[in-house]
Amino acid sequence: MPAERDGRRIKGERRKQELIEATLRIVGRDGVAGVSHRTVAKEAGQPATSAAYYFASIQDLLTAALTRCMDEDADRMHRLAADAGGGADSLRALAELMAEVVRGPARLLAEYELYLLAAKDATLRPSTDRWMRAVADFASRFTGDAVRIRTFVGLVDGVMLQALLTDHPPTAAEFEGMLRTVLPQDA
Repeated sequence: MPAERDGRRIKGERRKQELIEATLRIVGRDGVAGVSHRTVAKEAGQPATSAAYYFASIQDLLTAALTRCMDEDADRMHRLAADAGGGADSLRALAELMAEVVRGPARLLAEYELYLLAAKDATLRPSTDRWMRAVADFASRFTGDAVRIRTFVGLVDGVMLQALLTDHPPTAAEFEGMLRTVLPQDA
């Protein structure tokens, strides 16, 4: 019996993750307004009632999606920060990551739609705070200047958001130039 329960638990967790991924695809394609229990379940290829079974409200579903995005991004940034020694390779790695993300903008668009929800709903902010702390942690490997660190956090969010507004987003080299402006090697 315990193995059967574990199997059901694993299947349930997999279904929840599929629903979250479906939510992100819908938000990236149709915006937050396109999210309903029915559309998410359909997008995930699950029964119509599954989204409501795992997530009591659309807010719960959006919160789970935001948390997942921000946690994944924060983890990735923490890994980059751990590898960062304040050197050129660290900034280049971040710039390459940024350029890669803007080439497939649907997920980034979904992240910013969800990010903006946190501006309206303080209960969503712990996830966005983790992301901003992770970016600040990266910057702190280059400088102890609190103003530069805060500027860097704003720069990363700002240029990524602006990249969504153009048909020709910055290249890795262009992102790297912007990052170096805020965190020069001699900082």
